[in-house]
Parts: sequence; C-alpha cells; structure tokens
Amino acid sequence: MTTTAAEYKLCELMICAAAETFRGNGEVLATGIGVIPRLAASLAMKSCNTDLMMTDSEAWMLSEPNAVSGRHFGEGQKQESWMGFSRIFDNVWGGKRHALVGPSQIDRFGQTNISALGGTYEQPKVQMLGVRGFPGNSISHANSFYVPAHSKRVFVEGECDVVCSIGYNAGRLPRGYGFDDIDIRRVITDLCVMDWQGPNHQLRLLTLHPGITVQQVIDNTGFAVHVGDEVTTTAGPTIEQIAIIASLDPVGIRHKQLADNPMGDRR
Repeated sequence: MTTTAAEYKLCELMICAAAETFRGNGEVLATGIGVIPRLAASLAMKSCNTDLMMTDSEAWMLSEPNAVSGRHFGEGQKQESWMGFSRIFDNVWGGKRHALVGPSQIDRFGQTNISALGGTYEQPKVQMLGVRGFPGNSISHANSFYVPAHSKRVFVEGECDVVCSIGYNAGRLPRGYGFDDIDIRRVITDLCVMDWQGPNHQLRLLTLHPGITVQQVIDNTGFAVHVGDEVTTTAGPTIEQIAIIASLDPVGIRHKQLADNPMGDRR
C-alpha cells in the first residue's frame, strides 16, 4: 500500500510524473538529460520499471542508478558492462531507447529546437547547442519532453526557429517516414502533463498539477491544446517515491532546478 506524502515540492511532483513516462517500456535504455529528467529515469528504474537500463553517462551500464549528488565521480557505482559510443549508437538505431530531453522550443507539430533562436539560420540572435543528436534520435526511438517553465517562449506559435527533430509535420518528414514512425510520448511541465494523442496528433492535456487551471495552460501555450473530459489532477508523490528521490539526491540539488520559477516552492 502506498500513501501520498504529506509535503512535497514541485520538482518532486515533476520527477514522479516524468518517471511514469518509462512505465511499461521494458528493457530499453533510459536517458534523462538534466537533473530532474535523470532523477525521473532513476526513480523509474527503482520502482515502476525495474527492467530499465541506464548508463553512468560515460561508458558503463549500471545495475543501480547513480545518485546525482553526494558522491564522487565513479564512487561506488555498480557497473554491469561496458557501453561505449559504438554500442550506444547500435542501441539508438535499433530503437531500444527512450530519452527525456529539454527542448528550448516546441511547436504544434511536436518539432523541437535546441540549436538557435531568432534572426536567420545564418545569423541567429542566440546560438545554442546545435542540433546535436536530435535528428537521429527523433527518427529512431521514443522521446519525451521536460519543460521547467511552461510558456509561449517554449510552446511557440509558429514553427520552431530551427527544426532539430521531426514531429507530426508531413512536409518535413524524411523520405519513407510516416506519422506511425514518430514516437513522442509525454510532455512534463511545471503546470501539467500532456501528450500528442489529441485529434490529428494535437497536443493533449492529460493532468493538471495541483492548483493549476486549464486556462493557465491555454494562456501559456502558443497554439491550441486539446482538452478532453478525461483531464485529472497529477498524482502526488508517495512516501516511497520521496524516499527513493532523497536517496538519489541527498544534497537536494533538485530543489534548485526551478529556482527561477515563481511556483518552484509550490507543494
């Protein structure tokens, strides 16, 4: 029997909601980019999907997820086998991976941008990471999105300034790809949980975090969101989940991830 924790932070609610994206995935490689996504994948590995695989973000498979704080690099990690770049790419191309990533922009098609903002492609106003692995990832395996500050700056009105990953836009799909080949699972934000299973793969609202309204989600999204009758409240973390999260982050760096968010301390 599980009981919802009496008190928790927004970051912990988001970690638990994001962990659910890995439920039922089976034996696939989970990659969480950033503190909260990493904790989400680690929590899933220790609770709702014990078949999940993770690496130490260098070259080793782990039989137990590494803590994100309170340990020295390589200290006490339970290595299972070598997982260098060649094996990572074999895994990626084979579709046996689910990545939880944090795009800078997301458009109505589910396309994302981590490359550049504003200006032109040749001379953007802000240069960021480049496309990195987004093109290959989006055509090869499942992806979910983590958004720490839900706003129209992220969920943009038009197309992304630079399209780094494919979405439900027939005009940009690679030759031979159709919508059935796209696997965008969930979107976890500081306001809600969504997916892309609305009419014609429209972004769909699934759950609202406690204290958040449908109107807040609509007002902070640059395009239409499908709101059905099935919208519920995001489940709060259980006592057991909070204990696992605390063991993975004993120093509490998770509490600093939403520091610039006015709702970062909301329970």
